[in-house]
Amino acid sequence: MRIKLIQLHNNLSKAIYEQVWYPNSNLVTAVDGSSRASWCSAAQSQTLVSKLEALQCHFTWDLDISTSLLNHRRDNLEDIGTNDGNPWLGHIYNLRGFIQYKLGSNEDPQKFFNKATEAFSRIRSAAEGPWLVVNYGNLAWLHHHLGDQAESEAYLSKVDTLIKKYPSPSQEELHPETYAEKAYALKTVSGDKKLVVDYFQRAIEMQPGIREWNTSHALALMYASKHSRTGLEDDILEKMRIAQEQDPENLYFAVHYLDQRAQRGERIEDEARELATKVLRSPVSSYSGLKPLLRVYRKYISVDEAIDLAEKALKNHPDERYLKRCVTLCYKWKIFGDKYSRPKQDMIGRPISLLEEVIALYPDSSFRKKIDLAKIYALSRDGLAKADQKYQELLESDLEPADKPMLYNTYAKYLYFQKHDINMSIRYHMKTAEIQHQSFFRKDSIKELEKNRDRGRNSMCGEIIDFLANLQEP
Repeated sequence: MRIKLIQLHNNLSKAIYEQVWYPNSNLVTAVDGSSRASWCSAAQSQTLVSKLEALQCHFTWDLDISTSLLNHRRDNLEDIGTNDGNPWLGHIYNLRGFIQYKLGSNEDPQKFFNKATEAFSRIRSAAEGPWLVVNYGNLAWLHHHLGDQAESEAYLSKVDTLIKKYPSPSQEELHPETYAEKAYALKTVSGDKKLVVDYFQRAIEMQPGIREWNTSHALALMYASKHSRTGLEDDILEKMRIAQEQDPENLYFAVHYLDQRAQRGERIEDEARELATKVLRSPVSSYSGLKPLLRVYRKYISVDEAIDLAEKALKNHPDERYLKRCVTLCYKWKIFGDKYSRPKQDMIGRPISLLEEVIALYPDSSFRKKIDLAKIYALSRDGLAKADQKYQELLESDLEPADKPMLYNTYAKYLYFQKHDINMSIRYHMKTAEIQHQSFFRKDSIKELEKNRDRGRNSMCGEIIDFLANLQEP
């Protein structure tokens, strides 16, 4: 009798374990000897998960980013468009599918993963190849999450077949196609810039001659050196020159190369205007080079010509939301370019109406645009009430931790300069400084608090001194 009770206890414990760790596995959890089948099924499930975790795909690349950033990246990828001439189209669809999964969609991920399969076949002119390893890995993970384990195992088998049929040139390395896609994914979601450079470098060393890899590698080197004290090294600029020669139709890259040359003192105005003509003739896309070209215009020609260029692009394609976004960026430069002069009232109406439209077109990724709108409202005649309302909406919204410093810092300055509420402005600078997230806005608020402390004129001076003395660094 005692032995039977022990067996019953063990079977019950095993059943509870399986229900906790494999709640959707449809295991037979009988508490007698028949539970052996369920135990085998649980072991098979564990084996499946371990195989999935060993895959190289978006689900295993540590792309766990905030909802706010996911929305931004989704909208940015949508704005690239679906031009078949884009060699990264398969990678784009793969990333869009993963982002839709992370945002909670049940249908869109598979749609985009399937589009990625089709895009790779068209671009590579082959039904299969090593470029599908990541794509099939994504599909294996997706079907696992959807509870279709048979389909998941089928894609695992396809991955295994591809890896055996198309082994990496180096046994100790991933396949170059996998490195290139991993680099593209990390680059697009703001991953480690040095890691992006390294992955592209490894792909190129094993499989040289693919121009989009060389171009992306040169861009990655440029981005990784962007905040270097010594600036862009000569060898990186030379790599950009070579990549430009190899990929002359890549206008996005051409604009960045032009910018780097301008930073070294070259006169590039005529070339910039020639590029503008080509960009205007190209299909609308965030890869067309328009936005970086507008920045070149702003730095080396004039903000007014940048506005004219953006408005001309929008006139040619009046329904394109990306172009409306570009136009609002130019007006922002114009309005806030000189902090010592107030913009003329007759130039505020157009930016306000466009910003309101852009916010409606990008409902999930317009946080910064909403702040810009509040700031412009505050500069418009009789616009303080609208600015107050917009700031209150933002302050009461469900904010990501990374967004709070920007909002609180901007609102603090609004309270000081427009509302002349110095004490409340200080309160919001304190709120900004308290956020344990390193950012430009946190540093700026701390500087403002230190200025008030050093002046010693404010009634809150003692409180500011204590606050800064006890402030924790992130």
